[in-house]
Amino acid sequence: MPITMHYAGALALIYLVLSLRVIQGRMGKAGPSLGDGGDNAMLRRIRAHGNFSEYVPLILIMMGFLESNGLSSTLLHALGGAIVVARLLHGYAFAFTQNWPFGRSAGAGLTMIVLATSGVLCLIR
Repeated sequence: MPITMHYAGALALIYLVLSLRVIQGRMGKAGPSLGDGGDNAMLRRIRAHGNFSEYVPLILIMMGFLESNGLSSTLLHALGGAIVVARLLHGYAFAFTQNWPFGRSAGAGLTMIVLATSGVLCLIR
């Protein structure tokens, strides 16, 4: 499954950056060792990391199923490219800005489109 593997690798690197943002927020005396410590910026970092881990694994699993069942490489690249863009927008909006509504809504919306499309494709194949 080389196409799915390609996107899994790219998404793993995005997840690594989001993980490092959480770790970075916990460093030093002021950083909470557990939870967000009431810090909105830390809460946003945690949610960017958590939201990624809630959606991306299922989408990658479905992409793998679709690839192994012969879905066209064009559609697989469309799904993979869209989820990478979606997670970059959403992750940046949450983990690197105070408030970027476009990134949050576009990232979440595109993630939902990829999730729904992948689910429907799995059902009809």
